[in-house]
Amino acid sequence: MSQTFLVFDSGLGGLTVLREIVAARPDAHMVYVGDDAFFPYGGHTETKLVARVVPLMGELIERHRPDIVVIACNTASIQVLPHLRERYTLPFVGTVPAIKPACAASRSKRVSVLGTEATVAREYTRRLIRDFARDCAVTLVGSRRLAGLAEAHLQGQSIADADIAAEIAPCFVDQDGERTDTVVLACTHYPLLMDRLARLAPWPVTWVDPAPAIARRLVDLAGPAEPATARGQVEAVFTSGKHPDARLAAGLARFGINALADATAN
Repeated sequence: MSQTFLVFDSGLGGLTVLREIVAARPDAHMVYVGDDAFFPYGGHTETKLVARVVPLMGELIERHRPDIVVIACNTASIQVLPHLRERYTLPFVGTVPAIKPACAASRSKRVSVLGTEATVAREYTRRLIRDFARDCAVTLVGSRRLAGLAEAHLQGQSIADADIAAEIAPCFVDQDGERTDTVVLACTHYPLLMDRLARLAPWPVTWVDPAPAIARRLVDLAGPAEPATARGQVEAVFTSGKHPDARLAAGLARFGINALADATAN
């Protein structure tokens, strides 16, 4: 029997994670949930976010009966995931800033972490730096606008290069003869802009996308795909209940989504 995986995010950013999971487990039934009725998560307090996501997840589990839930959002993983694991018994896979592998791979020992303001402000993120940065100098960059710009980009809106460049500029540090050589993308929305991030960077860096590691973790829990199995359905749920227009539908299709499931209450 085909397994069902539910991939959850505040909006469209988790599509970058969904893409990797579909590649790793093309046989599975995928339900992508974008909580666009409450986007952006970084604009809410932890109390409000927990009060929103914990009961919403209960509705989603009841409706879709997933075998595993992937929280494809750094902010939700850091602030809400412990509460979800306490409330529900099925496995959850979270998303955390990939500071350990980034620092291990950096040659200049200058690493930046680009996330939402909420993610970079959390003690959890700072603890990862203390535990795993080793001899690296880590710059935390909290972006207020980049997740929204990524959403607009996927929806087919025109986004000025200058707006993206302004959000990523603080990541690039040139000090004492050493430049930042690695940027951790601590928000799953940001890889939606990967081509433009690379083009607008003042110098080349390694951009660390957490999605492949998340997919590997899911396969560790669920097991690999069975040989010669049929491709599973990939469908989406948006909590606002709105239907994508033609431009967004085209964007979703690039991630393999061609069907919408019934929305939950918003």
